[in-house]
Amino acid sequence: MTAQPRVSVILIVRNGARFIAEALESVLRSELRPIEILVIDGGSTDPTLEIAARFPLVTPVHQWSDGIAAAYNEGIELSRGEFLAFISHDDRWLPGKLDRQVGYMLDHPELLYTVCHVQHVLEPDAEIPPGFRTELLGRPVPGLIMEALVARRTCFELAGRLDSTFQVSEDTDWFARARDFGLPMAVLPETLVQKRVHGSNASLIEPRINDLLLRVLRRSIGRKRALSEPA
Repeated sequence: MTAQPRVSVILIVRNGARFIAEALESVLRSELRPIEILVIDGGSTDPTLEIAARFPLVTPVHQWSDGIAAAYNEGIELSRGEFLAFISHDDRWLPGKLDRQVGYMLDHPELLYTVCHVQHVLEPDAEIPPGFRTELLGRPVPGLIMEALVARRTCFELAGRLDSTFQVSEDTDWFARARDFGLPMAVLPETLVQKRVHGSNASLIEPRINDLLLRVLRRSIGRKRALSEPA
């Protein structure tokens, strides 16, 4: 009998009582059950942790560091799974996400990570945040974001952890590193994540987002130059 793959789910949150139950329910809509759901809480003052504690497999973790990237890194450090999957408190996985992505990677052991497609969904009565690309609401797109990622643990040894000097776009920087280092991956055609768009999305309302993305680009160019230089 083949052993079930060991999957850790890492959910980061701060004051997420409004949405976290839906996020956790969505994690459990795969036949493949994770061995743990680490809820990394960045100092919530609302009932976030009380709600999370109602769900099976949840281990609450009081974040000791600062910021989104550091929260993910704490989850990676504490996790016990061979495969790591990530979700934000205000997003939803569609049924079968873990089944599909982990199953594909088991069938293709050369792959170190996969991402799926993502559908952005505007919350009822919410206004579109300034600067948001409205075309994202029209069709699913390949998800180079943490919520769409399932990665083998070795990914974070080869590409490194997330850079905590990024307030947002930490995942953009990590995916750029993984690409520049040539880590084998696949983009699955299925839409398996719904990403809520509302007035509190950190990645959508950060005023320095363009500067941070430019920093990612410059770092990537520098890496490619260094990697192409003869030893």
